[in-house]
Amino acid sequence: MKKKSLLTTIHEPDNRPQLERNTLRFLCSVLIKGGTRGEICRLLDPEVFRDPLRRVIFEEIRQLGSIDSRRLRELLPARVTNRGFSDFNLREFLAPYKVGEKEIDQLFESALQLLDLSYPDKEKLAD
Repeated sequence: MKKKSLLTTIHEPDNRPQLERNTLRFLCSVLIKGGTRGEICRLLDPEVFRDPLRRVIFEEIRQLGSIDSRRLRELLPARVTNRGFSDFNLREFLAPYKVGEKEIDQLFESALQLLDLSYPDKEKLAD
């Protein structure tokens, strides 16, 4: 059986939750710099996150700005809990918690796809 690429499955409704989760895992990764995270957050439209929990996580990441990812991971759970998600567990959400260099490329691709959805009239970034 042939493996589907993330690019070919973006429009499948059941792939959207994974796309959103992968983007958030990318934004929380220690492998990207705070400035990169901040820039991607400025470009992403919060409306592309359809799930209320994932949208709140994104809004809190964006609100925290270009801080160090370790500090982001310290602050994020309390901020999400304060927004009404008392059962939120960052470690479970980010599982697998550690992201390798190979996987970071796939997570980045998810972020590019959500950027494309943020600006549907612009040239595709994920191509």
